[in-house]
Amino acid sequence: MSKDKLHFLSKTADILTREIDTSELARELKTLLNDFAGLNNLNIFVYDTVTNTMRDCVNSWSIVEDDSEVYKFFENIKGYDFVINSKAYKLPAVISDITLKITSLCMPIVKNEKDFGIIELNFEENTSVNMEFLFLMKIFASQVSLKLQNIVLNEQSKINVEFHDSMKNIAKIIETQYELNYIVPIIGEMLDRFITDHLIYVFLKQDGDFSLVWPKACKDERIYEVLNQLTPETDYILTNNDKIGAFPLISEDGEITGCIVARSTLDVLSKRDISYLEQLTRQSAITINRANSYSKILQYATIDALTNLNNRRQFELRLGQEIATTKRQNNPLCAMMIDIDFFKKVNDTYGHASGDAVLRGVASIIKSALRESDIPSRYGGEEFAVLLPYTHIEEAQIVGERLRKAVESSPIPINDENSDIKSISVTISMGLAEFNNKETGEELFERADKALYEAKESGRNRVCLNKSI
Repeated sequence: MSKDKLHFLSKTADILTREIDTSELARELKTLLNDFAGLNNLNIFVYDTVTNTMRDCVNSWSIVEDDSEVYKFFENIKGYDFVINSKAYKLPAVISDITLKITSLCMPIVKNEKDFGIIELNFEENTSVNMEFLFLMKIFASQVSLKLQNIVLNEQSKINVEFHDSMKNIAKIIETQYELNYIVPIIGEMLDRFITDHLIYVFLKQDGDFSLVWPKACKDERIYEVLNQLTPETDYILTNNDKIGAFPLISEDGEITGCIVARSTLDVLSKRDISYLEQLTRQSAITINRANSYSKILQYATIDALTNLNNRRQFELRLGQEIATTKRQNNPLCAMMIDIDFFKKVNDTYGHASGDAVLRGVASIIKSALRESDIPSRYGGEEFAVLLPYTHIEEAQIVGERLRKAVESSPIPINDENSDIKSISVTISMGLAEFNNKETGEELFERADKALYEAKESGRNRVCLNKSI
């Protein structure tokens, strides 16, 4: 073998021993082959036995369309060494002097003596190759096959790790949260990040009908048709050529409490996706069932489990009491609505454990900045409500600014052994309103909420007042 061919194999080995993804691998191999043999293009395709589709390794492992010639090449190459210019060949036992005009060359990617993909090379016009070059390409294909086996195995291992992390994280949610309107979007986001090729929808059954809880909209009427076909005995339903899957959430007493739907306009749900979704749905159902049970237990409690502030039920009770006292004694009373700015970004960037730490930290700052007579509560999610008895709105504004600055200047410590982040800085937006004898407590807080909306719309990290009556 000539020195230039040995040099080529050595360079190939150098590329294949590095930790690079398939896109970079293809680019480097293409450059090497172009210098060696005048190559125009190089593609790598792996056959996915789960979905029965070819995956384009160079372009983010996307599915190759059914009518692509790649499938024909993959079928034709079985039992052969090459497909040259669309015709299959086996190498002879010995190297001969035969020369071939070549425009395209496909080589099998082999694992355990079985083809599991192809390497496609496209050459410049009027390129001629001899038998020695084809023998060299067979060695080259064998080297690349070993590399791709490791890449595919690592990708599958990564998916399995992400799956078990998702299962664990869904199970952990219930440790600190029990409000369905808070935990269901979290579950939806986790599923959406894991099942990346499909859109995820989470429905809960309310008053006998399925109600979309996450995301905000679903315009595909076929999904609602599938939901109406579900029974407690249903494992799952596939429709639209297996591109829509509905997985019911079942309560401990065997009733349907909701459904998780996966939908795609391109990819079918593979057996692997279905298996993962079945397990994730069961874990989600357990978490949601526990949340329902906890909610029933905690409806008579007064303290929010995560923040140690009054919970919403206790807040509404105290609101009625303070309104009655204010009307009777004609004392001033102010309402304060608080929202943590960009809280969803905190969860998405640092994880929900860090998000919980931020909620606890902000709650602690709120409590420390208020008087003994003030009534702070966790209103829901990242919102807090505060009653300020014996306080006019000008005084409440001073309190609000002091609280806003305290949060802004106090990084929240993150004591999470799984996180490299030691602290997170956040800001809050706030709306204030003063009670008048012509309104109810609910109307008072509606005005405070409008002021909060104004604070968020005008830039966040500010206090806005609602003085309308």
